[in-house]
Amino acid sequence: MIQLLQGGCYLLDGTELIPEDKDALQILKAKTGKDVDRQEAAKGTIAYGILKDHNTSEDMEKLKIRFDKLTSHDITFVGIIQTARASGLERFPMPYVLTNCHNSLCAVGGTINEDDHMFGLSCAKKYGGVYVPPHQAVIHQYAREMLAGGGKMILGSDSHTRYGALGTMAVGEGGPELVKQLLNQTYDIDMPGVVGVYLTGEPVKGVGPQDVALAIIGAVFQSGFVKNKVMEFVGPGVSSLSADFRIGIDVMTTETTCLSSIWRTDDEIASFYEIHGRKEDYRQLDPAAVAYYDGMMTVDLSAIRPMIAMPFHPSNTYTIEELNANLMDILDETEKRARVSLGNAVEYHLKDKVVNGKFRVDQGIIAGCAGGGFENICAAADILKGRYIGNDSFTLSVYPASMPIYMELIRNGCAAAILETGAVLKTAFCGPCFGAGDTPANHAFSIRHSTRNFPNREGSKLQSGQISSVALMDARSIAATAANQGVLTPATEFDGELGKYQYHFDSKIYANRVFDSKGVADPSVEIQLGPNIKDWPKMCALPENLVLRVVSEIHDPVTTTDELIPSGETSSYRSNPLGLAEFTLSRKDPDYVGRAKQMRAVQESVQADVCPITSNPDLDLGSVYRAIRTKYPEMSRKNTGFGSTIFAVKPGDGSAREQAASCQKVLGGWANIANEYATKRYRSNLINWGMLPFLIEKGELPFHNLDFLYLPGIRKALEDKREEIEAYVVRDGSLQGFTLRLGDLTDEERQIILKGCLINYNRVL
Repeated sequence: MIQLLQGGCYLLDGTELIPEDKDALQILKAKTGKDVDRQEAAKGTIAYGILKDHNTSEDMEKLKIRFDKLTSHDITFVGIIQTARASGLERFPMPYVLTNCHNSLCAVGGTINEDDHMFGLSCAKKYGGVYVPPHQAVIHQYAREMLAGGGKMILGSDSHTRYGALGTMAVGEGGPELVKQLLNQTYDIDMPGVVGVYLTGEPVKGVGPQDVALAIIGAVFQSGFVKNKVMEFVGPGVSSLSADFRIGIDVMTTETTCLSSIWRTDDEIASFYEIHGRKEDYRQLDPAAVAYYDGMMTVDLSAIRPMIAMPFHPSNTYTIEELNANLMDILDETEKRARVSLGNAVEYHLKDKVVNGKFRVDQGIIAGCAGGGFENICAAADILKGRYIGNDSFTLSVYPASMPIYMELIRNGCAAAILETGAVLKTAFCGPCFGAGDTPANHAFSIRHSTRNFPNREGSKLQSGQISSVALMDARSIAATAANQGVLTPATEFDGELGKYQYHFDSKIYANRVFDSKGVADPSVEIQLGPNIKDWPKMCALPENLVLRVVSEIHDPVTTTDELIPSGETSSYRSNPLGLAEFTLSRKDPDYVGRAKQMRAVQESVQADVCPITSNPDLDLGSVYRAIRTKYPEMSRKNTGFGSTIFAVKPGDGSAREQAASCQKVLGGWANIANEYATKRYRSNLINWGMLPFLIEKGELPFHNLDFLYLPGIRKALEDKREEIEAYVVRDGSLQGFTLRLGDLTDEERQIILKGCLINYNRVL
């Protein structure tokens, strides 16, 4: 089904794989009649060409990228624009689309959500942007329909910013990276590796894009095979897939931890652009006659079967057939994994979902940027046609990804076919993906064609004793399960016909409702600010020395951004940095906020030139001072900063949300310490908020939760570009030394940390 080829690989004429070994160059010379150079062949990937076109430096190993367009949604654009305003923003220098698909319901916190929307509309007018009102489209569907272009690059403040199937290299990052683009700065990265995904065959009936995506995620996630690399989809199997099918696979590449994705394009993609009235934006993209890839995986599409990603990660994958054949064993294993992930905070059980040997689920959702596509919903309608979901506890909700898709479903009869089954058809909304809609009952099991199934991401609250489960599946198998009234069923068991529906894009819907400034700014417009929209608090520069207290210690194999700052109802406070910070780690470590605030109070004492020992008696800082001064007598509150840090084995998987880092910062955080960082975007968020992204070797930690750490000369170490950082645990009146590392930092990243955050860095430019 899927094979990972170790080492590099050449692709000849787009159809023949030649793994790199001692004979590879001889084989290539025999086939091409000329010598082949690996470095030159590496320039033959589609990704290399697009990156070269967007690189503003003269060094293709050290890229400085300017994107063509930007896009954000309503739990990120307020913070981004507020940060850019603090740095002197006058107008959007490139097309910037503000969509409203996350806090669409305006149901939590009074006027908060609609205030954010009106902020976005007023900013689109003032700075020359595009504003997409709530319920019109989810962020990524609008980008596919209206923004993508062959050979272009788009940066979005959502981790699932992926438009590679349309020939657009797109990257999801934290808000500060968009701020840099708004301030005419660049996205600075080392040239990423490019991994080929060689597709052959074609999917069997009943297999959808989510099945292919989950199979790939399951094959690569644990090994990090594509981590921070570009996935380039090639091979004859690409042409067997419709545009919608490719899009459905592509959007899920985020869950592999890759940096971006790109696909070869053909007449199918040309047709997509023509249907959407933008045929001039199509560009045929193919690798060169000889292209070299840093890694290669092969995917036989005909061997893929309906998949399920069990709780609590998209990589926890099985075929549905395998799950049904080994129900009790797999459910038992899932329960054991869950206990580790949940820390035994609540009772968790799944085996009671088995009734008469069948696994019964409680809810189905087809939604968002992954599930809400036209073909997914049409296929679901065909499977459901003439059936009903029953009048018991099982429910089914379907969210078309845009209003034009919704309109076409009405016109072709698929909407009626879905509604008459007892299912509910709703407007474009990302809520089911992150816990702001359709939260199941306690201990319920939901199957979803959406992007993630992390713990509590569906909206339950661990701190309140709640837990429910989400498994990821394709819309087709969700519909087959719904037609079977909640009994888990793969769509390959459906014996009817799946129709081919022609899509007609109605551009009038957007023309009549979306505000598009056409890039013209109007400085006279007053920005509309609601009472929850707050400025970022002032942040100081990195001090000479640091005293840090470890205020949370997390040993889960991976810590998601959802665990660092929960999604769901907390999203309403994304425009209020201090208000949102109250939720930091609330579902993982409820004591974190109080401990972090203690250290923030110490730093505030120092900044007010008040003795932190006497003003913060609960922390026994006197003994910490005395221990440090036995070795560093020059240490004083005049040259030392105080704050907090956390340890996590591998933090930052999942969302691009910058608040996973900024909330720690506004609570007094100065650093994270990790064995590794799950994604580049989380590490970048730490840096852009002036936090030190420390690394420590795997093994027994030299410190533990609530320990104090001392980092002498940390500012000088950063200025001197030292890789290894001297650190000490303050314990029993003495200092016990250990070593931290900072990893690679660009000169700009060092300056951002030295200044204290990106806002400070830009204020002095």
